[in-house]
Amino acid sequence: MKKFLVLLILAVLGYYMYDALYGIGIGIPRFTDGVKDFYLDKTVSQLHVANTVTSIVVNFRGFDTLGEVTVLFLAVTALGSILYKKRHDVGTRSILFSSSSIVRSGSKLLFPAIVLLGAYVFIHGHLTPGGGFQGGTIIATGFLLMLLAYENFKVSHTVLSFVESFAGILFVVIGLFGFMNGGTFLQNFLPEGALNNLFSGGVIGIIYVMVGFKVATELTGLIYTILHEKD
Repeated sequence: MKKFLVLLILAVLGYYMYDALYGIGIGIPRFTDGVKDFYLDKTVSQLHVANTVTSIVVNFRGFDTLGEVTVLFLAVTALGSILYKKRHDVGTRSILFSSSSIVRSGSKLLFPAIVLLGAYVFIHGHLTPGGGFQGGTIIATGFLLMLLAYENFKVSHTVLSFVESFAGILFVVIGLFGFMNGGTFLQNFLPEGALNNLFSGGVIGIIYVMVGFKVATELTGLIYTILHEKD
């Protein structure tokens, strides 16, 4: 009886999945004007943004980006919660690396450059390929390099939590300002500026900076927790 019920449920699910996918009509043009044409036109004429992908991700479909950031936050929080009670005291590693003076000196020299590169990537995300996720990941790799090179390199979880929380709250507040101005969530309410100018795109540049800080702090905190996990 149980096998019959399982087969029946799978058959019903399979039918509806087939019906849904068949009804999509993959490859058949569904818009005469084209969604891409709308995005390409509004990106330049309305938002004054040079990177069309950025305008879609942060403005036209900005709610999706908020969801992606939320998923990353929940994943990091869950893993951090699992490993938190297994951490060693600060400065004690479960994974040790014997680095030479050359590696330590090189890491100290490269660390500021890596952080600067990450900041550049998410600050200029609306002008060039890149953005908050990419820039934040680059910064996190800089902290990973220092953690691997220096056994006693410390990262303040208090500072990381403050920066991450502030970035997330500001992201949501900027989105709510769109409602207050009679628009939609994350709708632009600031001057668009001039095309190809750093201060262009209205709220898009600010949002990407917040995403960059949020991703950088979350990944750095996760890396630090993993390296201090007990055996």
